[in-house]
Amino acid sequence: MYSFRRLALLLALVLTALTAAQAQSSSSSSNPATPDQAQPAAQNQGQASVQARIRARREQRRVAAIHEAYGHLYEAYAGVGYLRFTPGATLQKLTYYAWDTGLTRYFNERLGVTADARGYYGTAYVGLNPSTLTRPAISTYTVQMGPTYRFYMQPKYSISGRVMGGWSLGNFSSDTNGVGSTNLGLYPDSSSFAITAGIPVEYNLAPNIAFRLGPEYVATGFGSKLQNSIGFSGAVVVRFGKQ
Repeated sequence: MYSFRRLALLLALVLTALTAAQAQSSSSSSNPATPDQAQPAAQNQGQASVQARIRARREQRRVAAIHEAYGHLYEAYAGVGYLRFTPGATLQKLTYYAWDTGLTRYFNERLGVTADARGYYGTAYVGLNPSTLTRPAISTYTVQMGPTYRFYMQPKYSISGRVMGGWSLGNFSSDTNGVGSTNLGLYPDSSSFAITAGIPVEYNLAPNIAFRLGPEYVATGFGSKLQNSIGFSGAVVVRFGKQ
């Protein structure tokens, strides 16, 4: 009987100790985080702040580089071109090779006005005929003007849209030995309107020097017909003057 009482007393003491330990553990888990526990959160916030400052400085450098390249007042360019052109209503298309030069005056980093002059040269195949002249050389010349707009700019390159309109002169008979252009199926020597639309892409070799290349559509109206011509032009660009 005495042993049973001692056992019961021992069990009561063990249960009391377990209850107290559980309560202490629960109280500890509900306490706020210690400084050691809060330290990783503060470090994460600090790292995020540093990364934000780095991104801001990178963006500032990018904007400065864009302004350095595209903040010029003028762009002068000279280059070459390629065009598929129809020299007569019933003739097949020929390949025109061209020189191209011009000047763009910018009003801000994006918008400018371009004046452009070109000369196109090619050999037309007119087929067999009594004159035995089958491949006369022909040429056309254009003077145009219109707006240029940079719609995408990066420090190393830009993409623009350009539309120009003006005057074109067709020289189709100078190599026909007096036969005449119309007798060979070519358009008559005449002047016409000219419209050019293109998407020039410029790659910057330096802030004031770039290489330009882009596809183009050229429309003319020789012989009371509409010539829809597709090609491209490329040029070296020199920028000068500050806005």
